Amino acid sequence: MNENEKIIPMEWDRLICDLRLGMEEYHDGQHHTRSDFQRDYDRLVFSSPFRRLQNKTQVFPLPGSIFVHNRLTHSLEVSTVGRSMATEVSIRLKEKYASERWVYKLDEFRDIVAAACLCHDLGNPPFGHSGEKTISSYFSEGKGKDLINCLSPQEAADFLNFEGNANSFRLLAHQFSGRRRGGMAMTYSTLASIVKYPYSSLHAGGKGKFGFFKSEEDTYRKVATRLGIPELEPGRFARHPLVYIMEAADDICYQIMDLEDSHKLKIMSEAEITALFLSFFEPERQERCRRTLSHLEDPNERVAYLRSNVIGEMVVSCAEAFVENEERILKGEFIGPLTSLMSARLRDAYSACSRTAWNRIYCAPEVVDIELGGNRIITYLMNTLMEAVIHPDRNYSQLLLSIMPNQYDTRAETLYERIQSVLDHVSGMTDVYALNLYRKLNGHSLPAV
Repeated sequence: MNENEKIIPMEWDRLICDLRLGMEEYHDGQHHTRSDFQRDYDRLVFSSPFRRLQNKTQVFPLPGSIFVHNRLTHSLEVSTVGRSMATEVSIRLKEKYASERWVYKLDEFRDIVAAACLCHDLGNPPFGHSGEKTISSYFSEGKGKDLINCLSPQEAADFLNFEGNANSFRLLAHQFSGRRRGGMAMTYSTLASIVKYPYSSLHAGGKGKFGFFKSEEDTYRKVATRLGIPELEPGRFARHPLVYIMEAADDICYQIMDLEDSHKLKIMSEAEITALFLSFFEPERQERCRRTLSHLEDPNERVAYLRSNVIGEMVVSCAEAFVENEERILKGEFIGPLTSLMSARLRDAYSACSRTAWNRIYCAPEVVDIELGGNRIITYLMNTLMEAVIHPDRNYSQLLLSIMPNQYDTRAETLYERIQSVLDHVSGMTDVYALNLYRKLNGHSLPAV
């Protein structure tokens, strides 16, 4: 799109679409007991990629004597918060669009966002946030550097900036070997609502963020065209508006829940957490909270009570920010997360939580230990499996390839696709599976004879 072309605002009537990827010809448009967006949610809950999240690190090591969040519990909580925020938004927008024939579609917000939140982390590799960096570093610093020179600029950028968000879209939309067309056959609206960075890796920039690999770009373009999402420039689209709600729910949960976990693990004291959480409220509300806290004896229950109130306050504020900026969002002009538009008091309190989390949690020894161990394990698996797909006729390669799931096309025609088969396998591993495979390949774990 050139500078002289005017962007046509997106329309809710098109943006809410229950057409299923790969099953377009079967669409009947009829009302069923469960809506197609509710089916998306249910389909995700019963899927293998979703179940594997229970054994993927969120921040703190798994498993432990004290229960902390993993990717599964995090995703469930994000989905719950996202559904609440989407409901707040739809209630407000239904008043605005009460005379429109499609106003009933706004009720679908809650189910679309709930499903999008549920699967937003599906593509994240094992061992927490450092897993993505480890994979990217394999191509920028490790043995993968030699492979990059054999790829096109966009293919190289896909791997140099490996992104869990793009990998989530691939998991949902790609037709793996032996699987059905359309991947998990999700609705167009749910697919678009998980893509936080709706552009290719060529637009990744300094932060290395992007929303779809070269292999899925045509699929995203197809979805965006159907929903009326404009392409702002080649390979870069506007966001589906509901992405902002999914993003805000994720931001709220990981920041606030990580603090609660840090209290359970005795990294931070109850007094420190209480001070941070109370700062979200005006003095009168703080006093009411203190009175309630005085009736609770369990420290974990006191922290949980404050946490729930903090999340509730932020949900309403972010919903109001969305409605106030709806026109800019529909024009693709809105930039930044909804949390940046909360009231000044909430923004300041949220920023204090972010600073504290960075200084006290993400640099904690137990978190760094996971990153160090995970880096070693993922790098070794990448080196070993990549060697196998590049030289598949070697004896050891054949043994390795025999244990890789058949859905990954390890003997694809192009180098790009063979590399992707390794990334599909490694990123889909749980922490435990990756560790066990690492031990087996090093001869540290052998079956009983």
